[in-house]
Amino acid sequence: MRNRRGIEEFSVSFLDVICCGFGAIILLLMITKTLEPVLLEKSNINLQGQVQEREQALFEIRGQITELKRQLVVAEADLESRLEALDALQRELSRILGEYDSLSEEQREISTENLKLAAAKQSITDEMQRLLGLDFKRSSGLVGGITVDSEYIIFVIDTSGSMQSVAWPHVVRKVSETLSIYPRVKGIQVMNDMGDYMFSRYQGQWIEDTPGLRQSIINTLQTWAPFSNSSPVEGITTAINTYYDPDKRISIYVFGDDYTGNSVEEVVEAVDRVNLADDSGRRRVRIHAVGFPVYLERPNARVYRFAALMRELAYRNDGTFVGLAEYQ
Repeated sequence: MRNRRGIEEFSVSFLDVICCGFGAIILLLMITKTLEPVLLEKSNINLQGQVQEREQALFEIRGQITELKRQLVVAEADLESRLEALDALQRELSRILGEYDSLSEEQREISTENLKLAAAKQSITDEMQRLLGLDFKRSSGLVGGITVDSEYIIFVIDTSGSMQSVAWPHVVRKVSETLSIYPRVKGIQVMNDMGDYMFSRYQGQWIEDTPGLRQSIINTLQTWAPFSNSSPVEGITTAINTYYDPDKRISIYVFGDDYTGNSVEEVVEAVDRVNLADDSGRRRVRIHAVGFPVYLERPNARVYRFAALMRELAYRNDGTFVGLAEYQ
């Protein structure tokens, strides 16, 4: 009885262990086969979506690369065209600079010659004034008998009918010649013998000395014909009263053919009152005069009075009177 009971107890325990082991294995197999396919399927789906996204991004990048290559080709062609244009411009610039250098050299030569001419035409420079004094004079200080040491010049021109009808082309030429003996001045003014300005916008001012304004004076003078009474008194007194400056060297050029006034002395005294002399005896402005031979073949009292008046005014006011014997 004891031996049988012992065997049965051993056999039951062994079978229980075996059954539990197989059950556990089966349970593990069931759990593993149930979960594994689900996880693999999700993983495959996620990976496929990522691949598609990467492929789409790759296609877009390839498209962008293609467009950038096309733009690069266009830009390179445009750059080459611009470089060719730049090269052409550089060649043109080199040519122009070469011409400019040549012209500059010629201009320097001309300027040198002009300076030599200016030295012969204008007698006293600022430096000479400083070294030699204002009263220094030399025999070469005259051009055609007229001292040309002034920095400012004023023309007082008789615009009467006799001058207009007979002498006017010669007046224009003489004004041009007078300007030419002054290569460079600091100011110019033009008025008629009545004191009327050629350019009203410059009334009371100096006209700047430029080639363009000089040419404008000559061009305007050809048709300029304001009223005149053939007496230079008004023009001279207006010029002195308006433009006198002790620090400026000024010359007045009076152009005319006759004088309709009655008294030479009255005009001389009237000018003396406005063109005062300083302590050294120097007048405020120089007065030069040019007489045109309008009535040379049939002289009259007005012609003689003009010659006497201009000679006396020029003498008293540090100037020169030039009477033209013929139109030249």
